[in-house]
Amino acid sequence: MIRKQRKIRKLRGSRTIARGCSKKNRGAGNRGGKGMAGGHKHHWTWMVINDPKHFGKYGFKRPQQSIFKYSPVNLDYLDEKSGELVKKGLATEENGKVVIDVTELGYNKVLGKGKLNRSLVIKSPKFSETATRKIEEAGGEAVTL
Repeated sequence: MIRKQRKIRKLRGSRTIARGCSKKNRGAGNRGGKGMAGGHKHHWTWMVINDPKHFGKYGFKRPQQSIFKYSPVNLDYLDEKSGELVKKGLATEENGKVVIDVTELGYNKVLGKGKLNRSLVIKSPKFSETATRKIEEAGGEAVTL
């Protein structure tokens, strides 16, 4: 048997407990900072050995839900450009009403800004409440795709 008791039991009565000057074993400054201080600096070797996965991201991250992007168009724009759209072939004229499919123009929602001077049949995946009201007041039709 090498040692019957731990060394600290023998040193308990002394003032310094075999650490030299009594100030040398006092406070967090002697340990190199409180808690995890110096993890990137003077305690780096300790971190590498004892807690190698401390830094960095680990685990599964939940995928973000895809947010649907609207690309809206206003009624005043459609009213203004309806004649040009018929000439270009992007809209058709049926029974005295211009039929515009908004998805062919690259939009997917119709908003109700402006006034309608003529009756339009507008086809779109989504309409605002004011847009449908203004289209029907002008004698047109809002067709949801």
